[in-house]
Amino acid sequence: MDSTSTHPAPSETARTGDAATTALQKSIARRFLELVRFSHTIFALPFAALAVVMALAIPTPSDFSSSGLLTSLRIGGVLLCMVSARSAAMAFNRLVDAKLDADNPRTKQRHIPAGELSSLQVWMFFAFMVVLFEVGCLAFWPNWLPLALSLPVLAWICGYSLAKRFTAAAHLWLGIALALSPVCAWIGMRGEIVAVSPADVLPSVVLAVAIAVWVTGFDIIYACQDEDYDRAAGLFSVPARFGTSGALRIAAGLHLVMLCVLAALPLLFPQLSLGWLYWSAWAAVAALVARQHWIVSPQDLRRVGEAFFTINAIISLGFCTAAAIDCALL
Repeated sequence: MDSTSTHPAPSETARTGDAATTALQKSIARRFLELVRFSHTIFALPFAALAVVMALAIPTPSDFSSSGLLTSLRIGGVLLCMVSARSAAMAFNRLVDAKLDADNPRTKQRHIPAGELSSLQVWMFFAFMVVLFEVGCLAFWPNWLPLALSLPVLAWICGYSLAKRFTAAAHLWLGIALALSPVCAWIGMRGEIVAVSPADVLPSVVLAVAIAVWVTGFDIIYACQDEDYDRAAGLFSVPARFGTSGALRIAAGLHLVMLCVLAALPLLFPQLSLGWLYWSAWAAVAALVARQHWIVSPQDLRRVGEAFFTINAIISLGFCTAAAIDCALL
């Protein structure tokens, strides 16, 4: 018998060995970071940070003044709660969507269907993130509102994973889930004031409305990739209901609303002192949103990745950084 028929060629052996080595080098921590798409935290975290800056920029009544240590603890609490809540929601999404992900050619290589992580491992990770979120809420004490609202917030952001099974408004559900970030950050920083005067939270609510329609719009664009699968699987989505052309028009309308709401923010709340830098950032966001819709069409969805991640990451980081500097320093 020819030896080459029973033993792999050296090059094949090398390739197999390299793949095995790569798999072994991929730590469990890295797999969990990939599972929750930790890099996508960039969409919501900057807006929470902007809300913190806005909350600190507005004068605080003398009865509610706090020490620098307490303020620092609360800023740390915002960061911990943001990361843990989002990680819990993403883990829950991967768990309840594991079968759908396995059936969808675009998602079948995700960690649970591909066998990189077991369902038990992800459930344990989910439980740990929930506990971490609750611990983070204690950082705001004696502000009791974050702890009181923690379970309803978790229920909403995890509920998004089930929404597409019964409503095409699942995209809006996700938008509101991310839009909770500035409101929760504001309540974390100024909860004692909000408890006495609920109108105090309004600046963060207006910012949240802009985030909700922005995220809803770009999630609709992203979902256009799954129009055929969603329709065949009986899942609800805007592209499955209205087609890609209709979905892109709806997304464009939502992004126009987002620009209008962001334009209204400094006019409604002059105490934030948002000036020329904010308006320059607004103009840049408008240009980026226009580009987002220019590069994606019903006939060509190849650049959805650029429209979804790259452009939106620039919008989130760039806009929030400029607005925060304008609010705090100028």
